[in-house]
Amino acid sequence: MTEKQRKVQAGNIARRYAAEKRFRLYGVAALTVTTAFLAVLLVDIVWRSLPAYLQYNAVMTVTVDASKIDPAKPAAGDFEGVVKAAWREQLPSVESRADRRLLNSLLSNAGGSELRRQVLADPSLIGKEVSVPVMLSDDADLYLKGVVTGVARATGDGPLQIRAEGENYFLSGRGIDPGAIVLAAGGAFKIAPEGSSAPAEVIAAPGPAAEVPAGQWQLLSFDTPETGRKIGDRQAVWLEMLRDKNVFERQVAWNFFLNGDSREAEQAGILGSIVGSLMVVFVTVALSLPVGVAAAIYLEEFAPKNRLTELIEVNINNLAAVPSIIFGLLGLAVFLSFFGMPRSVPLVGGLVIALMSLPTIIIASRAAVRAVPPSIREAALGIGASHQQAVFHHVLPLAMPGIMTGTILALASAIGETAPLLLIGMVAFIVDIPSGFLDSATVLPVQIYLWSDLPEKAFEARTAAAIVVLLVIMMVLNALAIYLRKRFERRW
Repeated sequence: MTEKQRKVQAGNIARRYAAEKRFRLYGVAALTVTTAFLAVLLVDIVWRSLPAYLQYNAVMTVTVDASKIDPAKPAAGDFEGVVKAAWREQLPSVESRADRRLLNSLLSNAGGSELRRQVLADPSLIGKEVSVPVMLSDDADLYLKGVVTGVARATGDGPLQIRAEGENYFLSGRGIDPGAIVLAAGGAFKIAPEGSSAPAEVIAAPGPAAEVPAGQWQLLSFDTPETGRKIGDRQAVWLEMLRDKNVFERQVAWNFFLNGDSREAEQAGILGSIVGSLMVVFVTVALSLPVGVAAAIYLEEFAPKNRLTELIEVNINNLAAVPSIIFGLLGLAVFLSFFGMPRSVPLVGGLVIALMSLPTIIIASRAAVRAVPPSIREAALGIGASHQQAVFHHVLPLAMPGIMTGTILALASAIGETAPLLLIGMVAFIVDIPSGFLDSATVLPVQIYLWSDLPEKAFEARTAAAIVVLLVIMMVLNALAIYLRKRFERRW
């Protein structure tokens, strides 16, 4: 080899090494970008879901008034009225009827549910004082969590003059700007806009007018203007005054995990959709697993190799790639229209998902059966076993880990399906927890779809939290598939 040829060969080798290095760098870059996007997505979903896991309750001492709750018929009592009366007593300075209506709107319309539960469990509480947590409205809850707006407080560094002229109040002091909100003398005021000589707006009536020393009054400001939030300035000030009294207590939002769906965000939960999903999965497994495994064994071990079986195999492979909405149309045409089965029930949902999962289970089961070495069959046949005995006593048990892995992965994919279930009516608004396979129900992906379309801010956090729950379920199923494969895997 000449010197020139050696140089050419060395140059070619260097270029090949450089190309290989670039290819590795491209792979690392692609993996890094993909991981970064996935991390950003997961962090964003989890961060948005955090407000849904905790909630603020107003913990109050309530007098169970016997005039509103009859000891003879406690279930018919006005628990909401009793709770609202105790709620108004927390801010006696809120006096007008319109303000009291605004104050009451900060409570959930199910605010008396916990008091009702306690009294029905122990009727002797009627006529006594009971400490009970009361559910707030979703807007009040989000405000206390800091989602609605940021809140800033500044302590007054000079004396504050409060001058009363009849029912009107005029405030003056250092830092009192037009439009500012002032907490002083047990009351709250909103200063008139700039250029106006109007008196201050009374948000909560104060004590006797006087000079308030420096350090004993506060200026309150909000990051988001009143026009950009559902909680008005008056309601926000009342919440801040109640926060100063330590009325609120943050607790785990068990409602999210233990309730069914609701139009009120603070009462909406995912238990109904989880139960519906479990019922659909049960029907799917009960139908698709035995049918899919039986079809795989027949096609792999017993079916003659001819054009008909080849056509069946091609169609099974094609069905695995069919869009899921096509199976929804099939379920709508066959199960609902032809057979007249009820809409929005787990039985029909399970049938549709079973049809969708069958091709994947058949393909995975055939691959698992085919992976068993032929020597196993030959050894069984050699000692006198029939073909059927060799398959069911020897091949199938060894292929079962692969079959279960394929089945679990198929179910993990199917449990996140939405489109086919929408077409069979499982998009209905279902409040009650389903108790049977023919009860109206929904599933978790459809619940997420419904919540994502609602305008209330609180449903945004609940949608993200439901997505996290669905992701956890799918990751658990995938982890179970990996465990089964590792646990029962045979090395041939």
